[in-house]
Amino acid sequence: MIPRAEKIPYLHILHGDVREDNYYWLKDRNNPEVIRYLDDENRYFEETMQPLRSLTDALYQEMLAYVPEDDEEVAAAQPPYYYYRRTAKGQQYPIYARKAAHHRKDLSTAHEQVLLDINVHAAGQTFYHVSLIRLSPDQQWLAYLENRDGTDRYTLRIKHIDTETYLPETIPNVFLSQSVEWDATNTYLFYTLVDASQRPYRLMRHQRGTDPAMDSLIYEEQDTTFSLALKKTRDGRFLLLTSQNKETSEVRWLDANQPLEPWTVFTPRRTGLIYSMEHWHHQFVVLTNDGAPNFAVKVCEDESAGWDSLRDLVPVDPTVYLQDVVPFAHALILEGRQEGLSQIWIYYQDQRLEKLKWPENLYHVALGPNRSYETDEVLIDYESFLTPKTTLGFNLTTQTRTVLHKQVGGRPFESHHYEQKRLWAPAIDGPSIPLSVVYRVDALSQGPAPLILYGYGSYGVSVDPHFDPAQIPLLDRGIVLVTAHVRGGAELGRAWYEQGKLQHKRNTFTDFIDAARYLIKEGYTTPQKLAARGRSAGGLLMGAVANMAPDLFQVIVPGVPFVDVLTTMLDASIPLTTLEWDEWGNPAHVEDYWYMKSYSPYDNITAQDYPHMMLFTGLNDPRVGYWEPAKFVAKLREVKTDSHTLVLRTAMGAGHAGASGRYQRFAELAQEFAFILDKIAPNQ
Repeated sequence: MIPRAEKIPYLHILHGDVREDNYYWLKDRNNPEVIRYLDDENRYFEETMQPLRSLTDALYQEMLAYVPEDDEEVAAAQPPYYYYRRTAKGQQYPIYARKAAHHRKDLSTAHEQVLLDINVHAAGQTFYHVSLIRLSPDQQWLAYLENRDGTDRYTLRIKHIDTETYLPETIPNVFLSQSVEWDATNTYLFYTLVDASQRPYRLMRHQRGTDPAMDSLIYEEQDTTFSLALKKTRDGRFLLLTSQNKETSEVRWLDANQPLEPWTVFTPRRTGLIYSMEHWHHQFVVLTNDGAPNFAVKVCEDESAGWDSLRDLVPVDPTVYLQDVVPFAHALILEGRQEGLSQIWIYYQDQRLEKLKWPENLYHVALGPNRSYETDEVLIDYESFLTPKTTLGFNLTTQTRTVLHKQVGGRPFESHHYEQKRLWAPAIDGPSIPLSVVYRVDALSQGPAPLILYGYGSYGVSVDPHFDPAQIPLLDRGIVLVTAHVRGGAELGRAWYEQGKLQHKRNTFTDFIDAARYLIKEGYTTPQKLAARGRSAGGLLMGAVANMAPDLFQVIVPGVPFVDVLTTMLDASIPLTTLEWDEWGNPAHVEDYWYMKSYSPYDNITAQDYPHMMLFTGLNDPRVGYWEPAKFVAKLREVKTDSHTLVLRTAMGAGHAGASGRYQRFAELAQEFAFILDKIAPNQ
């Protein structure tokens, strides 16, 4: 039986506007009727998916055939050890380990020392995740963050590596990332705590082996639109604390050898000024948007640190969007984007700047798990739709490259059977939208093909061409896979992001619609064979597109979707809401309110035919509340005029990222793909 949520009248009144919200009550997870409704939806989901069980199982097995179940990442040197992560067949979680060796060639015979086996800790848990691991400078202590419920509240634990014993103290409510660092003396740990809304807002100092109740408060961020991020410079000399939102940042620094001294502000926050810092050869290296929308690299001597002392290090190229600066003793590595693709530049001490070149027309490149500042060998990860993740060793002295590892699954991937390319779709207001496309060479031989269009388009996040074993079963069934790099992402630079946020947010949705129309016009697919999918902010994209252009798509899958934009952005008690106002706007302001209401998916559901839809969420999701997709589905069931399938799956013990185990994630993805294939390629 199709679930029907009870309608309980509730009115939102603001700016002279009245919004009817009959499903507002679903926000109360302590109400047994809410859990009962979610359980009913889960039962209906399972009933709906039952006829697709054989397809789901086939997809799952085919995915695993291409996944390297026994795999070990390239070990990163941190003398006298090499550190790495590996996975073993049949195990859900990774194992972190190290080997003592003088050279990489000695690793094959060196003894393995396990640092942390996540499988052991996850045994018997519905959900278990380790988000961050920090090694003390003397390499004797391991600090890490664990979580058992899918929220952003993690617990800090400290382990002595050689004795495999744990210190008695545990510290709860630590933020999940960029939140823990050791000082240089191996004595103190600095960490950031979250507030009631799970915003990282306090920097604390903990002395190893003491009662956390005695920990010192170093700094508290009072502005609820800012959050804290903590890191150590790569040379280990300084600790850096950044207070930031999406428009402004402010950095404090501390000599890591002087953990009890006060922190120093590099330059006070000024609205619109973004900067980050590193340290290289007695200089602070600053990456900033000051006078350079796509960012510039500046330096100053650490003894005279301050904004007025900065000078340009690298000439500004307006076609280059710089995103990170990574120092090594012998060179400075710049990561960024150019021509819509990720790039790496090497800046040498003799002031040479070299851009690394790559063999394919579409690819993703990024620095690998480098640990040593002094090393000559820099690990670089390269991949594309057609090239499995490949780790290269780049020698900073000889500028030579060595392939150290290439991921290989149980079934060989024969890249010559597939093709990847870049298309450009015209947007309604002029710009060209880059599309990344991959398919089997024979997929379009019989005319328009089934096609899945993916999009995200928020926070300046770029979606790059990655090798994904889970997608090969789709390609082998003749499905064309396309990523639309819509505005709101940063694929084409900072301006591409700025044109898809705040009062320009609708560009994200119209870009996706224009991409779909282009693919149909050019004969790649038809509306009856076209699916769309996206997660989180990409789920908002899916909800908006479902309202704005439902006739273009046969099926839409919004994952953990941010679809109740106005209600959420008006509730500052919800995790991360205040941190999002500079991305979406603050609907307490009348202009933001009306603009956001014009696209908020929940507020724009109308009596029309909608595509087949599958939504999924997590009960413990701190980023997008489960009630958003639950309300969206309940209202759709009430209002829509079609008989298409509409299902909701709620993971009752997980959060924003879904299942924590890798096999569980593949199983969930197999369900999603089976649902899509049944609608756009029922004979596959």
